Amino acid sequence: MKISARNVLKGTVVSIEKGATTAHVKIEISPGQVVTAAITNESVEALKLVNGGQAYAVVKSSDVMVAVD
Repeated sequence: MKISARNVLKGTVVSIEKGATTAHVKIEISPGQVVTAAITNESVEALKLVNGGQAYAVVKSSDVMVAVD
């Protein structure tokens, strides 16, 4: 795989929660560290994602914001 994004995180799919059109895919990139992506159900099928399978979380964004107190 060749890709221009600098943030490519390899991990294991630990959860796929499908909605009407969108799925939330959780990828564990290291023990206890999980990245969640919202992708289409069609993409889940096209990528053949399954729990326990290997996948990459590719982050290409100008803004990623999360905050708590």
